[in-house]
Amino acid sequence: MASADKQNTGKQNTGKQNSPAAARRAKLEEARRRERARERRSRVITLAVGVLVVAGLVAGGGYLMNAADEQDKAEAEAKVSPVTGEKSWDKLTQNHVDKTVDYPMNPPVGGDHNPVWMNCDGDVYTDAIPKENAVHSLEHGAVWVTYTSKAKPADIKKLNERVESTPYSLMSPVEDQEAPLMLSAWGKQLTVKSATDARVAQFFTKYVQGAQTPEPGAACTGGIAE
Repeated sequence: MASADKQNTGKQNTGKQNSPAAARRAKLEEARRRERARERRSRVITLAVGVLVVAGLVAGGGYLMNAADEQDKAEAEAKVSPVTGEKSWDKLTQNHVDKTVDYPMNPPVGGDHNPVWMNCDGDVYTDAIPKENAVHSLEHGAVWVTYTSKAKPADIKKLNERVESTPYSLMSPVEDQEAPLMLSAWGKQLTVKSATDARVAQFFTKYVQGAQTPEPGAACTGGIAE
């Protein structure tokens, strides 16, 4: 009798183990196991991506810092190095006069000038401007880009863009100058054959509000706008 009960008990336990409820529990446990595995994989991937991102930021930041340092060094070098082929004048007078001035160079790079300056906040003039007013702009630290009708349109366009993006600069035609493209600052002048000449950038870097400026920080707005 005991043996029969034992056999019945065994059959009952086997039935419970094979019941639909037990199967559902098993599936639930398997699903949970898979979810935990997915979570672990996600954490590992997230951590790996984070490490890569941080490494990239560090490397990228280092690159940008090095690039910025190199640019600063290049600009510092441009400011102290002489501009090849430039002409220089010193002991230029600075008197304000209300008359036409006969300058010894063309375009003029200094000397007596009109009491009012030409606006030089990246101003591009399509017509000739009074030289006496432009010289006053140079006194304030502006670079003056001039050209003749023989200049190539592509060069005029490129210099236009540079001037428009540079405070303390101006541009205008000067038909009677000796070369198609010229750049002037107070006491300094450069002739170039192309707007892509590397000396153009150096001239701007060195002489826009450069050490040659008689009145650094003086206004380039509020003057004559043609």
